Amino acid sequence: MASGAARVVSAILEYTRWPTEHPVIRLCVAGAPRHAGRLNEVHLPNEAKIDLSTLSGPADPARNLCDALYIGQLAPLPLGRLIGDMRGKPVVTIAEDDPDCRSGAMFCLIFAPQTLSFRLNIDAVSRSAVRIDPRVLRMSKGRY
Repeated sequence: MASGAARVVSAILEYTRWPTEHPVIRLCVAGAPRHAGRLNEVHLPNEAKIDLSTLSGPADPARNLCDALYIGQLAPLPLGRLIGDMRGKPVVTIAEDDPDCRSGAMFCLIFAPQTLSFRLNIDAVSRSAVRIDPRVLRMSKGRY
């Protein structure tokens, strides 16, 4: 599933537009992810480089330097605070452990046997400072 998560993250980032051009996308990992093992393999077609880093905790000051945030398992309160801190900022939030997409993350991965899909939280996307190409809606219907 780690390779599927990397493909989904690649696709999401490919369809994301930040307010300013980003030659390097800072992809941060928070919490205890189970499927982030291959995020170092994320490549974007526009040749932007990915700088992968792990946050020491939800309150790590480095979270303010992230362009994208991949969130593993976190208790509800720190998860809510972390996502709340990103609201209105140009940061894509992707939750690995929120299949009902109630955390406020923009994208929520859904792992099932042999498949991976995701949900798009339109409300979270609309409150973000990044723009997501509408074609990502079609991708949310697919399987990875």
